[in-house]
Amino acid sequence: MIIEQATQVTDELEAAFLRLTPQLSSSNPAPTRAQLVEMVGSPAITLLVAREPGAGGEIIGSLTLAMFRIPTGRRAWIEDVVVDAAQRGKGIGEALTREALRVAQEAGATTVDLTSRPSREAANRLYQRIGFEKRETNVYRYTLGGR
Repeated sequence: MIIEQATQVTDELEAAFLRLTPQLSSSNPAPTRAQLVEMVGSPAITLLVAREPGAGGEIIGSLTLAMFRIPTGRRAWIEDVVVDAAQRGKGIGEALTREALRVAQEAGATTVDLTSRPSREAANRLYQRIGFEKRETNVYRYTLGGR
């Protein structure tokens, strides 16, 4: 597989998110083209995609790396990792995650955080195998009205 950074929004990228997003979340719609443009153009976001090998390989997975400066250093978060269901178990999620770690380290981050639902057993095993450590912390969410 090939891991690359999405640097422009194409029909192919938009179609990939239409296909992959429902496999990640049943409660959130796929990003619109305008939202993809916003993400790809943001200096705080690195959007990685995994492709099947070969010329014109189909996009089979994605990962979003968010990085930003706060008073205590450069923060990095991995979000919305998804691999097409038909392609799981082939090391694609690991390759995406390792590339995100490389990009974050190159950008000056000293840690990378992520969250994963306990029900995603394979993903949790992957993250622990790579070296992520479970933190003893509380994660809170406040839901704002509207979208």
